[in-house]
Amino acid sequence: MATSDRDLEIAMGHMLRIGVTVAALVVLAGGVLYLWQNQGPVPDYRHFHGASAEYTNVAAIFRGAMHGNSRSLIEFGLLLLIATPIGRVVFGVVGFAKMKDWLYAIVSIIVLTVLLFSFFWNR
Repeated sequence: MATSDRDLEIAMGHMLRIGVTVAALVVLAGGVLYLWQNQGPVPDYRHFHGASAEYTNVAAIFRGAMHGNSRSLIEFGLLLLIATPIGRVVFGVVGFAKMKDWLYAIVSIIVLTVLLFSFFWNR
């Protein structure tokens, strides 16, 4: 393995590690904030109540997280966790293109296209 291949592999590993750690810390902060903010009656778990529509819109989740809404902060952490492998593929496309390894760059672009299509395509 060439030095540039190894450097790219190490950089991708660091990026994944940092992404997962940041996502976990955001979810943890949201969980602690949720427990701190919701000190009221015990919820009734016998009946399922789905999440409200505000937690299905990325912009609304981001706005809520910026305003200290604990549920939005947890959702934002989960979005960061989802974005981490997508970011890794983008990082791979750029890295392989810089190394002029066009086969892996094209394969990474195909993988990125499939990931984005599956993420944004609504059935």
